[in-house]
Amino acid sequence: MSSQTRRNGNAKRSLTPSLWTRAGRPSYADGMFCRNTCALFVVLLASVIAATAASKPKLKVADDGFPTGQTTPEGTATDFVRAFIYSDVTLLRKICIRPYGDGQARSDYSAYLTNLTTHLAQHKERSAPSPDNPGSIDKVFAARHLSNSGPASYGYATFDFEDVMFVDVEVLLGSGQRHLRRTLVIKDRDGRWYVHPAPDLSPLLSDGLFDEDPSVRMFSDVYTIEK
Repeated sequence: MSSQTRRNGNAKRSLTPSLWTRAGRPSYADGMFCRNTCALFVVLLASVIAATAASKPKLKVADDGFPTGQTTPEGTATDFVRAFIYSDVTLLRKICIRPYGDGQARSDYSAYLTNLTTHLAQHKERSAPSPDNPGSIDKVFAARHLSNSGPASYGYATFDFEDVMFVDVEVLLGSGQRHLRRTLVIKDRDGRWYVHPAPDLSPLLSDGLFDEDPSVRMFSDVYTIEK
């Protein structure tokens, strides 16, 4: 290879990196392109944020800043915790799923509900709170469907339940310890959400409930919060 060819080759190779490492003062055209591109990016980003916010359902929270009411699974699960915090038997009865099915399974669930409400009523008469009961709500995670579709299908086909989900709620116990409560929630045929307080009594409805990974998304990630 001649010296002239080597020089030409070196010249070509030297041009390639210079296109990526050019550090000179940008031209007017470069500046306009950059400004226009940045402006377009900001507009697109704002549009995406606005569209995302618009797609979130609105949710009014209680005075403590957490969901309440039976229109959402998170509200029902959080009210279940409140029933124990305030020893509210009326609230507990309101949000627990109705006795369903027949035979021994129905009898067992009905007996459990009776015992649970009796326990809560007795607890209300105590002067000192129980260290094992929730004292306050710390975190409420977004409701999730079970990875296994069996419980939802079983509930719909057998008991006319519209949906089955679960909600993780982190509380501070009376002892000061943190506790994560995983609650099975059911959307009944009236369109309202209810808690199943003893999912182990219905293995087909709760199959895989306690095998699910810990929740990550907070309820505020999926709702537009209104106060």
